[in-house]
Amino acid sequence: MQYTSMSKSKSKSRKMFTARLCAVFLTLTLVAAACGDDSSSTSETTTTTAAPTTTASSESEAMGTVVDVAVASGSFPTLVAAVQAAGLVGTLSGDGPFTVLAPTEDAFAAALAALGLSAEELLADTELLTAVLTYHVLPVEAPAEVVVSLDGQSVATVNGAEVAITVDGSTVMVNDATVVQTDIEASNGVIHVINAVLLPPSDPPEVEPPTTTTEAPAMDDEAMGTVVDVAAASGSFPTLVAAVQAAGLAETLSGDGPFTVLAPTEDAFADLLAMLGMPAEAVLGNVELLTSVLTYHVLPVEAPAEVVVSLDGQSVATVNGAEVTITVDGSTVMVNDATVVATDIKASNGVIHVIDKVLFPPTDPGPEPAMDDEAMGTVVDVAVASGSFPTLVAAVQAAGLAETLSGDGPFTVLAPTEDAFADLLAMLGMPAEAVLGNVELLTSVLTYHVLPVEAPAEVVVSLDGQSVATVNGAEVTITVDGSTVMVNDATVVATDIKASNGIIHVIDKVLFPPS
Repeated sequence: MQYTSMSKSKSKSRKMFTARLCAVFLTLTLVAAACGDDSSSTSETTTTTAAPTTTASSESEAMGTVVDVAVASGSFPTLVAAVQAAGLVGTLSGDGPFTVLAPTEDAFAAALAALGLSAEELLADTELLTAVLTYHVLPVEAPAEVVVSLDGQSVATVNGAEVAITVDGSTVMVNDATVVQTDIEASNGVIHVINAVLLPPSDPPEVEPPTTTTEAPAMDDEAMGTVVDVAAASGSFPTLVAAVQAAGLAETLSGDGPFTVLAPTEDAFADLLAMLGMPAEAVLGNVELLTSVLTYHVLPVEAPAEVVVSLDGQSVATVNGAEVTITVDGSTVMVNDATVVATDIKASNGVIHVIDKVLFPPTDPGPEPAMDDEAMGTVVDVAVASGSFPTLVAAVQAAGLAETLSGDGPFTVLAPTEDAFADLLAMLGMPAEAVLGNVELLTSVLTYHVLPVEAPAEVVVSLDGQSVATVNGAEVTITVDGSTVMVNDATVVATDIKASNGIIHVIDKVLFPPS
């Protein structure tokens, strides 16, 4: 941007323009700091006026928009004056949602003092104010718990340029500004207080000032785009966006909808990949699995938070066809075993809620009568109850592993058949008693048949050519050839026998860990 009028009136060089831009940034910072740190009484006013994170939606509406809350708090006079001077009141009073990074009064005061500028000089430059102020607004509602999950990531602002989030212990930084107060709620978003004014890049994108004070054309639902556009623009869901693109679902989710997207956080995807022991590339390469999982995160309706909480105890069909179950306990909302951590991120064709786990659709196990879903209890209980694994059960008991495998898990047990144990004993020329008496050998072999994750058949087949760590510490290799699945040199002959703490797959050979 060029500020011709300012250059003419003050005969400033390009260097002086850069200094002035810096001045504006620092000035904005000073305003915010003075609000938060002026005195103990001011601090109390901020705390009292700003809604705590548990404030009900009705209370948020009573408090008003982010502009109303900032004005009512009395803590941000320079920021409010800047918003008014830039003609952004109407925009920030729109539906949103917005996350406003509000510099303190001290931040503005320090900038003005350092640059020898008056507040009046700053407020007179509408174009510059607009560029800087829109760099302090995110086009989503990101409460503190979401912000801290973005450590190391860059997030797009309404300005178009990005801010970088870093977290070090309890300290959260946005660029070089420290967050000093969080989760001041409003009817159309949330405010976090920072101790420095953020300066957009030296060549920021053009930002058109709003043409009216009653509409927010740059930030309404259509301008924000579809659920795919919003997820991509937020910068908060890179793995989810990559998965949607890899599965070829971007066009579908850019349709008319409406949709409700249950968007797992980056930490949720990281936990999943760690559990599977797989790189992201391997998962993204399995289009069938991706499609099944992703469509299980989409409801074919627009269900804002107020609708979701009304569904306590109910099951809701997803685009996948399978259902998710909603449970509400106080302020905690669960979708299956995932907790909802952020809500009502609006888009032109629906809404996004953020969850802390990746959801897996239910599997459809085969009709083995002795091993169906009705079998209750742990993997040990299920193996015992089925009557199909007497030697395996005896070995688990002899090795003292029954209690371990009755724990929380989750586990995936690769259970050799009775014929597999018979073949082994014949090959060794030993009676079962001799093998069962060697606890060290038993423990080593049995733990090589257990994965420290729950991996249903649809996950196992996605691991073709990969090695997976066992509880033993050594790895087994998965190979898939048509409908045949091998674990090392053993063939999987039955799958998805469910238990309360995991799952059992049946194999036709006993696996031996590396010598």
